[in-house]
Amino acid sequence: MRLDRYVSQATGLSRSQARSAIRAGRVGLADQAVTRPSYIVGEQPVVSLDGVPVSLPGRRYYMLNKPTGYVCDRGDTHHPSVFELLGHGAGLHVAGRLDADVTGLVLLTDDGDWSHALTAPRRKQPKTYLAMLAEPLGAASAEALREGVRLHGDTRPTRPAAIDVLPGGCRVRLTVAEGRYHQVKRMFAAVGNRVEALHRERIGPFVLDPRLGPGDYRALGAGEVAQVQTPGRKL
Repeated sequence: MRLDRYVSQATGLSRSQARSAIRAGRVGLADQAVTRPSYIVGEQPVVSLDGVPVSLPGRRYYMLNKPTGYVCDRGDTHHPSVFELLGHGAGLHVAGRLDADVTGLVLLTDDGDWSHALTAPRRKQPKTYLAMLAEPLGAASAEALREGVRLHGDTRPTRPAAIDVLPGGCRVRLTVAEGRYHQVKRMFAAVGNRVEALHRERIGPFVLDPRLGPGDYRALGAGEVAQVQTPGRKL
């Protein structure tokens, strides 16, 4: 990690303030002043600011019930971000994004290895969605989705999906183990239907806590975090 980033995350200073402090000789590394902000620090460095030792906060892991209208990145100027719901989202990223009009389970962390282990395509983590459709889903369409359908613009069909058609036929619970662009909406479009509302209930071992209302969040417990096995280290 770059020294300026380390100092910023450890102290709450902005990156520009951290760079200024480093260039001014206020930052020490193993009792030696380092004045280059781009200096790469190793694991468990001994860093001080004005002679006072500083260290990174512990890794953070959150579950959030995303409301409609919120985006999962920081660069959208037209919609509010899920990071605003936390109020302390600096340094966090989303493990498995949702579109602005999709609600439900979002996981946020500052642990890149953990999120990669959860979302990497080769892990084939199941994701479950509750879809409200424009028309009831017929038996033939449901069977086609279970077997795999060819999406518009794709050359290979989707992997088999688990389908549970709820009473009335317009509410469908769908579980997929891949993450193509707008996949769920495109799957239903491929069988001549349209998604009017979409809610994610599950990612891998994580099921949305029913106690969380739209916009609410909670920290994951150590046992929950440990459900995602990160190669090379223990959580």
